[in-house]
Amino acid sequence: MNWLALDIGGANLKAADGRGYAQSYVFHLWKHPKKLAQQIRTALSEAPTCDHLAVTMTGELADCFETKEAGVRFILQSVSEGCDNRHTRVYLSDGRIVTPQIALTMPHLVAAANWHAMAKFAGRYAPSGSAMLIDVGSTTCDVIPLVDGQPKSIAKTDTERLLLGELVYTGVERSPVCAVADKGPYRGRSCPLVHEVFATMLDVYVLLDELPEDIAFHATADGKPATKAQARVRLGRMVAADSEEFNHRDALELAKALANAQSAKLAVAVQTVKDRLQKAPGTIILAGHGEFLARDVLATLELHSAKVLSLGSELGSLVSRCAPAHAVAVLAREATSR
Repeated sequence: MNWLALDIGGANLKAADGRGYAQSYVFHLWKHPKKLAQQIRTALSEAPTCDHLAVTMTGELADCFETKEAGVRFILQSVSEGCDNRHTRVYLSDGRIVTPQIALTMPHLVAAANWHAMAKFAGRYAPSGSAMLIDVGSTTCDVIPLVDGQPKSIAKTDTERLLLGELVYTGVERSPVCAVADKGPYRGRSCPLVHEVFATMLDVYVLLDELPEDIAFHATADGKPATKAQARVRLGRMVAADSEEFNHRDALELAKALANAQSAKLAVAVQTVKDRLQKAPGTIILAGHGEFLARDVLATLELHSAKVLSLGSELGSLVSRCAPAHAVAVLAREATSR
């Protein structure tokens, strides 16, 4: 029995088999919903051979859908079309793994359930006492309390998670710079930032060497490559400057300030969740390809006594980036082997 799990988001589709294989695909669901089934076929064709498929999602929130329920139904239909009759199961936010037919009767438990799978899997690294999972992705950050190896969130929806600080809608790639800060340094002065999606946090972290340059990656604000040269141009537009008015030194200064602003935003959420735990977390588990941001946050908070465990180090950076898919594959395999 060979499982593959899919984590279907609004901007990325991630696949993992729970045994070390993982792959992340840029797929803008809100732009190309009718191509989702084909993208699923592509992911399956490039993955190790599988006869069982497990699915979780966050893409139901994409603005091509009128409601989350409509999004869940569309995504599950696309899975059905793209899975070539593979045995398929769906992960629910209460921890159950059910058939697509049952999942369709409770779309509110299908919607945005990937955080729960991630937390349930991460709990095995902190089987006793208080702990915390910080999963930093391209678009969002999850800050999830754990007690005795189990997720202890009282939230049932992403809106409730936002209110509790357990979901922070900021990430290390897709977040617009203007959503992270209102002002930034420019040659000794504080300059208001343009309220336009001229640059994203990907540009910040490419310039700061936290994320690699990728000449083939074009999911940027202007569609040009994710290189330092182009990132500098995009950041310059945030202060309404062109290449003659904004040099590499200017770009680095602004990038550092923006990274600090994003770290401060996430630190508020981490502190909020920490304060709700009855005991300070003894273990903090980091996941996602933005682990570096989580480490910056921990350096500013009084969490020095906690053991910090990196899923990137434990499982590999690509598996950590696709951690919810990896988690669902592991949990599905374990559930069917009992």
